[in-house]
Amino acid sequence: MPDTEEIDGDVYVFPRYLAGSTYTGDPALEPLMALGWELTHDDLANVYVTAPDRKIRLGYLPEGDDDGLWRINAYSDRFGPPAWGVSFNDTCPTEFVTAFTTALATAYQSGPDYYLAQPDPTDPELDAFHAVVPLINRGWTIQHPRWGVLEMQTPDGMAGLEYAQGRLDAEKELTTLQARWYLWGGPKSGYARWYATASTNTPIPLVTAITESVSDPAPLPRWKDEMLRGLRESAQLVPVTPPLPPVPTPLDVRRIAPRRAPALTTRSIPRWSTTTTPSAVLPARRSGPHR
Repeated sequence: MPDTEEIDGDVYVFPRYLAGSTYTGDPALEPLMALGWELTHDDLANVYVTAPDRKIRLGYLPEGDDDGLWRINAYSDRFGPPAWGVSFNDTCPTEFVTAFTTALATAYQSGPDYYLAQPDPTDPELDAFHAVVPLINRGWTIQHPRWGVLEMQTPDGMAGLEYAQGRLDAEKELTTLQARWYLWGGPKSGYARWYATASTNTPIPLVTAITESVSDPAPLPRWKDEMLRGLRESAQLVPVTPPLPPVPTPLDVRRIAPRRAPALTTRSIPRWSTTTTPSAVLPARRSGPHR
């Protein structure tokens, strides 16, 4: 357990899919920046990170056209359309994005066969099952079947996953929520709900990195006052620093104070003693006539 001074927050949030964003992108950018990826930004404070081979591009877009804060695309041909795309909106817990970029950095170091790996064409749904396993192992359950969609939810109904089956429109997958993978969490109403999408050809290990992080039972630290109201009301919050015990009252002090032994005011002498103490005073003998 890290020292409380190193924890960026004053509460732990259970479950983590109700933690909300940290409102900083640095932790999610660090795994890619550590590999020497190029960072640029525009005059609106949007940030762009590009791999050395120009085949993976990340956009951190706080001033974008919609709530898609994070957009990551990979290219088999850097001048062609994206081979796959992943997005996270602006209320998504930053740790989920960091889990994805960490896995992406590992895949990039392994080469194109990893960061451009497509699902098994002979049975893509069986291949996709690997990304669902973490959810099953942590208690997520399959919902009522819908035609063409596998849906899972947490027992509390506050987070879910939808996996679309069949053929999908490649352009819509990259520009709308109609993607192969759609994860969400948070209250159904208000601005606290987050989402993440991944298109058809997103490598399964990268999708699994997201599902692993979303379903991890470990809590996330947050500053309570910075959390959206809907999340504070729905999540379980535990103080990072346990509260100090209450100051005892004078009555409490009297109750717990040890009882003192009574003071000795007289000296006790054994009743049936066969000896005398040096301080014992013998009675004077009476003087009388000698016989």
